[in-house]
Amino acid sequence: MIQEINAIFDGKSLQLESPLNLDIGTRVKIIVETILPQEKPQKTFFETAQSLQLQGNPDWSEKIDQYLYGETVSDHE
Repeated sequence: MIQEINAIFDGKSLQLESPLNLDIGTRVKIIVETILPQEKPQKTFFETAQSLQLQGNPDWSEKIDQYLYGETVSDHE
């Protein structure tokens, strides 16, 4: 069985970031591959939208055409 798990080296030993699904006494083979830290963690769409601090009317989603194009419902009828 192969399990991939991340760990942090504290100078003496590896500290697992999550538990292993192994019975006590199970022999394992460990291959160490370093993980480079990301320069900047990627933001979610919601985090990006929040960071823009947009101001507007609470009915934007209901009247999007009116706000974007100056159109009203009667303009399309």
